[in-house]
Amino acid sequence: MKNAKLVAKSDLEQQTIVRLSQTVAFGGTDLVIIGGPCTVESREQMEQVAQKLSVAPIHGLRGGVYKPRTSPYAFQGMGKAGLQILAGVRSHYNMPVVTEVMSIDQIADVATHADMLQVGSRNMQNFDLLKALGSAGKPILLKRGLAATIEEFVMAAEYILSHGNPDVVLCERGIRSFDNYTRNVLDLGAVAALKQITHLPVIVDPSHAVGKRELVAPLAKAAVACGADGLIIECHPEPEKSVSDARQALSLEDMVNLVESLKPVAAAVGRNISNTVGVGLETTPPHFYLGRTKDRNRHDACWQQV
Repeated sequence: MKNAKLVAKSDLEQQTIVRLSQTVAFGGTDLVIIGGPCTVESREQMEQVAQKLSVAPIHGLRGGVYKPRTSPYAFQGMGKAGLQILAGVRSHYNMPVVTEVMSIDQIADVATHADMLQVGSRNMQNFDLLKALGSAGKPILLKRGLAATIEEFVMAAEYILSHGNPDVVLCERGIRSFDNYTRNVLDLGAVAALKQITHLPVIVDPSHAVGKRELVAPLAKAAVACGADGLIIECHPEPEKSVSDARQALSLEDMVNLVESLKPVAAAVGRNISNTVGVGLETTPPHFYLGRTKDRNRHDACWQQV
C-alpha cells in the first residue's frame, strides 16, 4: 500500500471521523446505523420508513433514486423526483440521507438533496467519477467492488482524497465467489484489515452480501464484533413488494428489532448505539482528524482543523 499516501495510517492511533450531521459521525465510539429501501418508490413509502426509523436508534436513511441494474429493462429509479422525496423526508424527520450517484453529471443534484453520496460497487473504479467526487463538498460512502482486492479498494478511496475530499467512509458489501447460496461472500477479514491499514471509517452492508433476509442479522452482529464502525441495511414497509432486491429486505419492525439486538454486541467490543437521531443537519459537514501523524505535510490537502 505504498501508494496510499493519504488513506494509509501513519500510526496506530490515527482515526478519521466523518460527520454525517451535527449529531451523527462515523469512526467514533458510537456506531452509525443506516436503514431504508433499496429504491425510493413513492413519497408514501419513504414517509412510512422515516416515521418508523426516526424514533429508533437508527441514524440515517438510505434509498436509491439512480439504480444500476443488470438488466436494462429493470426499474432504474425515480431520478430527480426521487431526490425531491428524499429531501422532503430528510427535512421533516431530521434524518440525514445517503443515496447513490452513478455519473459526474448527477453529482450536483444529489449533493443538493442528500447528506452523503454513495459510490456503488459497479462504480468503485470509475476513476473520473471518483476524481469529481473529490470536489463534491459532501461525505462519500465508497462500496467495495464485487471482485476488488483490498488494495484496489484502498486505492479507489485514494483517488477521492487526492482530489480534495477527506470525508470518505469505506463499505464492505461482499465479493463474488463460486458459491451461489448467498448473493456474495461477506469478507469480514477485510473489515479488520482495513481498520488496521487505513484511518478511514469502515462500515458493512450485510444485505447485499447475503441477499437473504434471514441471514442479515447474524452477519450484522458479526460485523459489529469484528470492528465495523456502522451498518447500512435494507428495509421496506412491505419487503416482498419491493421493486428491487425484495428477497434481502427486512421489514421495518425487524429492522428496529435487529438494532436493539446489536446493543449488547456493541457493548462487548467497547462501542455504543446511540438513541440520538440526526438533528440540525449541516449543509457541509466538517471533517475531523484524530490521532497523531508522523508526517503532517502529506495530509495537508485533506486537513481541516476544528
